[in-house]
Order: sequence, then C-alpha cells, then structure tokens
Amino acid sequence: MRKKKIIKRALLSTIILAVGFIVMQAMATLKKEPPKKPPTHQGAVVEVMKIKPEDHQVTVWASGTVQPRRIAGIVPQVSGRVTTVSPSFIAGGYFKKGELFFEIEAVDYELAADKSRAAVVKAEYELSQVESQARVARMEWDRIRLAKKDRPNPLVLYEPQMKNAKAELASAQADLKQRLLDIERTNIYVSFNCRIRSESIDPGQYVTAGQSVGMISGTDTAEVVVPVPLQDLKWLSVPRNQEAKSEGSPATVSITINGQQFEWHSRIDRSIGEVDSKGRMIRLVVRIKDPYGLKSEKVQNNYYLAEGLFVDVKLQGNTVSNVFAIPASALRENSSIWTMSSDSRLEIRKVEIIRREKKQVFVRGDLNDGEQIILTYLSGAAPGMKLRIAEEK
Repeated sequence: MRKKKIIKRALLSTIILAVGFIVMQAMATLKKEPPKKPPTHQGAVVEVMKIKPEDHQVTVWASGTVQPRRIAGIVPQVSGRVTTVSPSFIAGGYFKKGELFFEIEAVDYELAADKSRAAVVKAEYELSQVESQARVARMEWDRIRLAKKDRPNPLVLYEPQMKNAKAELASAQADLKQRLLDIERTNIYVSFNCRIRSESIDPGQYVTAGQSVGMISGTDTAEVVVPVPLQDLKWLSVPRNQEAKSEGSPATVSITINGQQFEWHSRIDRSIGEVDSKGRMIRLVVRIKDPYGLKSEKVQNNYYLAEGLFVDVKLQGNTVSNVFAIPASALRENSSIWTMSSDSRLEIRKVEIIRREKKQVFVRGDLNDGEQIILTYLSGAAPGMKLRIAEEK
C-alpha cells in the first residue's frame, strides 16, 4: 500500500513539471522581440571658446637689475687735515645738491693767499714805476732827437721792461686766483642729489689731493638694463637721440614681496646699441625717476628701487588692430587652429601668427566674430569629424 502512494506522488510531480515546461515554452513563443535600433555616434567631446576681433596692445616682458644712472668718486683737490664731517656722510646717507660733505683745514691756503696778495701789490708797484720811467724816456727822446726821424731803441723807451712788469703782475694775479680757489676747495660740496655708497674719512684724518675718499650714486634717477629679443624691437619705441626729446614706450617696473606687488611707472630711455652674439638679444635701458621716493610723500611700505634689486619689467608696445586672441594651447601644427562648424563638424583653418605672448597667441585669418575654436586636443583629428561640446548631454 505504501509503495503505491510513493508511485502516485512521483507520477504527480512529473506531470506538474511537464505542464510547467509546456506553459513556459508557449509564453516564450508568444513574446515579441524588441525592435533593433542602429547605434548612433554623438561625436567626440570637446571644449570650445568663442572668439572675437579686438585691438591689442603688445606687451614685451623682460627683467633686469636696478643700477644708478650716476656714479662718482669723492676726490679732494687739495690736501690737508679734515676738520668737519657731515653726520650724514656714512654709507647709506642721503645728500641734496649743494650740501657740505666735509671740510679741510684752510689755514695754510689762507696764508698762501695773503702772500699772493702781497705779490700782486708789489707787481703793481713795479709796473707803475716802469710806466713812469717809460713816459720820461719818451719825453727825453722827443726833446733831443734831430730833424731826421730815427726810430729809437725799444730799451731806451722801456718797452721790454714794461712788458716784463705787466707779465709779473699777471702771474701774481693768477697765483692769487689759484690760492683763493684752493681755499674754496677745502669745502667739499655735493654736486648732485646722491646717496653715499662708501666712505673712508673721519675728523682729524689727513687726506691727499687726488685720493678717493668715498663713492656716491645719484638718487634722482635709476636705470634697468633689460635684454629684449630682436624680433620684439619692432613693437617698441626706442629714442635714438636724447636731445630730440622723443618719448620711449611706457614701461612698468615691479617687484613682488610676500605676495604683494609694488610698481614704478617709467619709459624706455635708450638702447645700448649692442646685440648679444649668443642670445641675439638687444639691451634696452629703462629709466625710473625718484627710485628712492625722496621727492614723493607716498612711499610703498618703505620699499624702494634699491641698487642691485632684480625686477620684472613690462614694456608696453604698439597696438595691433583686428586680431583674434587664442590660448597658446589651441594653436595646432602648421600655424592652424580647429574650429567647430554650425553642424558640429571639425574644420581646420590656416592663420597668420601676429604675436606670441606668455599664454596667448594673436592671429589673423579666415575667422569670424563669435566663431568657436576647439581647445581640446583630438588624436587623429580630421576635417568633418563629428563633435559634441563637453557641456552637452
């Protein structure tokens, strides 16, 4: 009896499985396949930038070291003991034109001047004496001469003696002028606004004529000599004649300290007139007025254009009109750029490179206002390639 129940259960399970299999097959047969769609290519994803024509002022970047326009040595013209020295006569001290550097003892030169005055008085007396003798001799000759008009001997009329007396007086007067000039030279004055670079004297020290006792540099103007590529020279205005008063291109000298930039506005003053044979660079001179801020009430946080400072220089050149500014990375091989057409296709355009700067290139060519140039580099790019702007989904 138990065996029959087991057989019935097995038979029922088989029937259920068979019916389920038949139903699944029927459902699979009745199911419709979804329609197949051909794959679509949306195009390469690129970044683009719209361009427009503009007028651009050319900028030439350079760098150089600040140096004084004037440098001079302090050399006394007379010898003697130093009696007085200005308190500002130390390294780093500032002087204005006409101020006193130091004094040299003048007693010896004053005594020499007194002797020269005495010599002038004596020479004047001797000249007047000879002139008197000459007048008497002329009168005597006119009185005793006979009818024949013979020319008298010059010695008789004291002519050589008078010339000699006049020469003695001129010599004495010249010597007096020299002695007075020596007295003036015992006071050493400033010939131009300056800063003391170095000095080597103290009160009581004996100085010798012709021996340098210090160095000064002018504070009215400073210079920066900057090397510029020869091809950039065409964009700049460089005065050739200092007397013509023609202005050079504007320049901005700057330094950056602790992330803060300080600027001084100036101009190109002249060209050195020499080209570096290795770098093919021509050296221009930028002139800066009042580099130490001595004539201005506004000093930039005590920063000034000190001698020896390394600075950046921006030279503002001529303006070029109707050019397109593009990133340097957007320039392709053979002076071409990639643009996106109205139907999102890649086009290759040849352009004329007008000017290259740090991060931009200025070009002309068959370009229109509002046209989109491609910034993304595409491997295997070809005209007509389908494109898609990065922002589009």
